[in-house]
Amino acid sequence: MLTSSALVLAMTMPGLALFYGGLVRNKNVLGTIMHSFIILCLVSVMWVLWGYSLAFGPDVGGVIGSLEWFGLSGVGGDPNPAYGSTIPHQVYMLFQLMFAAITPALVTGAFAERMRFSALLVFAALWSTFIYCPLAHWIWGGGWLAKMGALDFAGGAVVHISSGWAALACALVLGKRKGYGTAYLAPHNLPMTLLGAGLLWFGWFGFNAGSALGANALAASAFLATNTAAAMGALSWMVAEWLHRDKPTTLGAASGAIAGLATITPAAGFVGLFPALLIGLTAGVACYAAVVWKGRFGYDDSLDVVGIHGVGGAIGIFATGLFASKLINPAGANGLFFGNPGQVYIQLATIGAALVFALVGTFIILKLIDWTIGLRVDAEEEERGLDLSQHEERAYS
Repeated sequence: MLTSSALVLAMTMPGLALFYGGLVRNKNVLGTIMHSFIILCLVSVMWVLWGYSLAFGPDVGGVIGSLEWFGLSGVGGDPNPAYGSTIPHQVYMLFQLMFAAITPALVTGAFAERMRFSALLVFAALWSTFIYCPLAHWIWGGGWLAKMGALDFAGGAVVHISSGWAALACALVLGKRKGYGTAYLAPHNLPMTLLGAGLLWFGWFGFNAGSALGANALAASAFLATNTAAAMGALSWMVAEWLHRDKPTTLGAASGAIAGLATITPAAGFVGLFPALLIGLTAGVACYAAVVWKGRFGYDDSLDVVGIHGVGGAIGIFATGLFASKLINPAGANGLFFGNPGQVYIQLATIGAALVFALVGTFIILKLIDWTIGLRVDAEEEERGLDLSQHEERAYS
């Protein structure tokens, strides 16, 4: 579990930092990498003070955890039976910390190249406290969706739907980048992005297999499903792009792998090999379509968080309701194709609750920040780039 925690940390820094950093222009690369790095630092402190208690502490009305574990009071080396009968409670807390850190970092891709650094800090703190913690409690901490029977093995709703649809709110509230649709806004360093994608894939095994909470057969099954869906997602995105645009791209293959990983996340510990293949295939095609259609809707989601994580997470939660099998995970539930159609309705309710809560809650948080300290850099600062305007640094001499 400690190794899995370290793997998930590597997803945020350096994995996501490099993946996003390569996708922006060279005047914004340090500012973009800084988003992931500083969110990891900020959430690490918040989580041990109040975040873990709110997300996983004793249930209060099915909505939130109490502050009984504030400052990790009562969270020590003895196992907590609710979160793994053989795992020291602090180890489980650390594992969940890494999930809490990467989720707001994923959101930053939506507003890359245009948010004030001070606003980012406030946003990350508020979003983690008021969006991530309640949602994690609803599904993983014994809240109302858990009591309903929602299946989310490693974060399809808690991580990917929440970040993906929060990203839509960010794109709408902050508006388009200066020059969007007219200026050259292409990625400045695709090898960096591919390196980040590889590190994300590597760390994702801790994300999904680690959620089995032990080195066991379930972890092996989740590992297999994760790798299979990632590979299939990369292939299906590549083929869809090839047919649509006459050329396969390296960025498309990397994006497809991430889409496959995001989509299999909620199902990884509940489905077998062939459902994993089908989920990866669907993820590559559907998420590619969502990214293409972004232009038709007219919002500027800079790094395609909505199309990959928002859409992928929702597909994964729904697919879990179809393909989940107690033969894979006896602690789970059967899905539609294994004789339990009711699970589909539970999964749909989970999608709706997570999507609406993240979208509306994020909109409110953004508006509060904008009314107080301001969200967006001014036009001159945006033209200079975040590296100079926010940090007085250059990535390249």
